[in-house]
Amino acid sequence: MKKIFLAVIAMLSFCGYANAQQDSGTEVSIGVGYSGSYVVDFNNGDAQQIGGFNAGISADHYFNDQWSLKVNASYQQKGWADGYYTDNAGNEVDGVNFKLNYITVPVMANWHFGRDRNWYLDCGPYIGFLLSASESSHLLTNTKSLFNSTDAGIALGIGLKIPINDQMHFFIEYSGQAAVTNLNASSSDRLQNATGSLNIGLGF
Repeated sequence: MKKIFLAVIAMLSFCGYANAQQDSGTEVSIGVGYSGSYVVDFNNGDAQQIGGFNAGISADHYFNDQWSLKVNASYQQKGWADGYYTDNAGNEVDGVNFKLNYITVPVMANWHFGRDRNWYLDCGPYIGFLLSASESSHLLTNTKSLFNSTDAGIALGIGLKIPINDQMHFFIEYSGQAAVTNLNASSSDRLQNATGSLNIGLGF
């Protein structure tokens, strides 16, 4: 809980800094959304998807009316459903849902297009920091230790901005993340996070 609180403080500080930069062509956004996540399992096939929540803030610095650089910081729930693990006695426990909570930071090149430049596509790398982990059987004593503390990969997104007034707009966007790092810290099996999110929010 302390880590989550500190992460929220860090995001709010980031938002305050970005807001101070608006006069220099930087746009600030806050958003929330629903995520569907699973893991790519290279040994047993992809796992089942699990739903989660995400919320974040971003600063989008414009170089011209078509290109900008967007940095986002968000709290993001990932994981997968109907998974399994092997206990200390060698028994396989099936039907387990894993929930992983991250602070994720993508850095995206943002291309704005359309007649009014209200549509955008973005792409870039991301890094995630694991805050906590849990599983639905409640038999593991330290679920977080099973997973690596960082998650990194490629993020992609598409969105639409709808003006409200001269200083504010509403946005809706769909984004995806595909990890290139191994999630699994407890065995040689390779697991990689994969997430898709539908978000809404306000930009200033």
